[in-house]
Formats: sequence, C-alpha cells, structure tokens
Amino acid sequence: MQRKRYAPGHSGPTARTAVVLTSVLGLGLGLGLTGCSAGAPADDVAVDAKAGPAAPVAPPGRYRTLFEPCGSVPQATLKDLLPGAASLPDAERDKAYRGTASATYDTDRRVGCTWRADSPDTSHRLTLDVERVVSYDATISDADRAQSVFTAKQLEAGIPLPTTAPPSPTATAPPATTPPATASTTGTMAVTAGVPLAPPGRLPTTKAPTTGATPPGSADPTSAPTPTATPTGLEPRLLDGLGEIAYLDDALSRVGANGHQRSVSVVFRTSNVIVTVSYREQTTGSAEAPDSRELQEKARNLARLLAERLEE
Repeated sequence: MQRKRYAPGHSGPTARTAVVLTSVLGLGLGLGLTGCSAGAPADDVAVDAKAGPAAPVAPPGRYRTLFEPCGSVPQATLKDLLPGAASLPDAERDKAYRGTASATYDTDRRVGCTWRADSPDTSHRLTLDVERVVSYDATISDADRAQSVFTAKQLEAGIPLPTTAPPSPTATAPPATTPPATASTTGTMAVTAGVPLAPPGRLPTTKAPTTGATPPGSADPTSAPTPTATPTGLEPRLLDGLGEIAYLDDALSRVGANGHQRSVSVVFRTSNVIVTVSYREQTTGSAEAPDSRELQEKARNLARLLAERLEE
C-alpha cells in the first residue's frame, strides 16, 4: 500500500498544535505590551501630583492700545489753552493747533503730543503724555504695576501719600490704619503745604524757659505767635473724581530778570493707563505772574475730557 505524502495546509495533530501555540504566544505578547503601555500614565500622574497647585495668574490690564494724542484735544479747547495762536498767520496757526507728536518706539505702550503758541509778552505750552503700563510678572496685574508707577510720580512731585491707601485694582484690601508720622513724611508735607506740622494729637507750641527771667533781647513767650500763610486750596494736592486716582502739581519760578513761569501738571490713572497733562505759561518783561487758579482749571478740564475718552 502506498503511503500518502504530507502536504501543507492539510489538517492533522501537528498542524492543530502549531495553531494553538501560535495563538497562546500572540495573546501573551499582547498582554505584555498592554501592561507596559498602561504603566507609563500612572508614573506621570504620580509626578504631577507632587508638583502642587499652579500659582494664580494676575488679570491683564483693561487697555491694550492707546488713542492718537494729537487729535484727542478739540480745537475749541486748544484755542482756549493757546490764546497766542489767534494772532499768528493762518499757516502757523494751523501748525500750532496740529501739535507735534512725541517720538516713541511703541505707540501701543506710550504716546504724546506738544502744542505751543507765543506772543510778545506770554507763551503757552501744552504737553500730553499717555503711558500704558504692562507687568511682566505673572503674579502682579498690569493695574497694580501702574499704581506703583503712579505712586513713584506722586512722591517725586513732593505730594504725600494719603493716610488711607487707595483700593487695590484687583482685590479689596483690608482697612488701612494711619501710620505714625515720620521725620521724612512730615518734612515733605510741610514743604508742600507751606504750613509747619506738629506730631499727631498735639498742636504747635512755643517752647518757653522753665526757670529764670526772660533773657534780654529775646521774644516774650506770652506774645502772639507769628501768623502763618493761610492755605488757598491751590497747593499741590490729590484730586477727587478724576480716574481712579489723581494729583495736581503747581510750581512757579522766575525767568530772567522780570519773567515768571508757572507749570501745572495733572496726572491720573485709569486701570493700567497713566495720563499726564502739563500746561505751562511764561511771561516776560513787566507782565504779571501767571494766575494759578486759571491754569489749574484749564488743565483739570482737559484731564477730565481725556478721562471720559478712556471710558468710551
């Protein structure tokens, strides 16, 4: 009897055994790969859990761009601030009203403009500076950083800080207590207001000798004290109702033999933008010194106009 030759593909015990072994090996290999790949995320979760919560990010400022400065002042306002321009020739008058833009590297961060008009006896100059403050610290908001810049400007102008700190732009701060007066603070306030200050809770008194008679030639301790200048309300000071916080500075100086120059600056902050309005009048010859009340009123009116524009 002739024996059958084995041909591939035919069923038999050997073929069935090979199929079973192949299936078992494939299943085991698949389980092993699944177990290895499933282990990696568990390790990652353990590492992330040890990192702790992420630090809070401060909110961005309200303003991302700035307005064009030279076109922000109406011509009617410029005519009032620059009275000498009315007598100029048409070409020079138009140029004076257009103003000259300040040179800046980034108009989204800082812009400015200057207007000027001269007459034989007086000259007027108006300067506008607008700065958008950006904080590069993720934990400090743009508005908080702008408040720090504003405070530095205020102290540089010699205007003392308020006894109660302004509210934080990003959070409500606890009630502030009045700090005790220091020598530096008292000195600054005395120079600013022109009135000598006394320690808290006490009035200024004249120190009299405790024993013995009054030395010859000395003042009588019982005589009336020397009168001090009465505040006029026009001194450098903080302003209410302008932006979130504002102050006004006023300085008078001599120019030449008979000239005078008065410079009034109004600075205010709204969120992360700080606006500075500087208005200067200079007289020559026999002209009187510029009037403080008039210049302050004009500068404040322009500052209020610009604050309303920021709210648009």
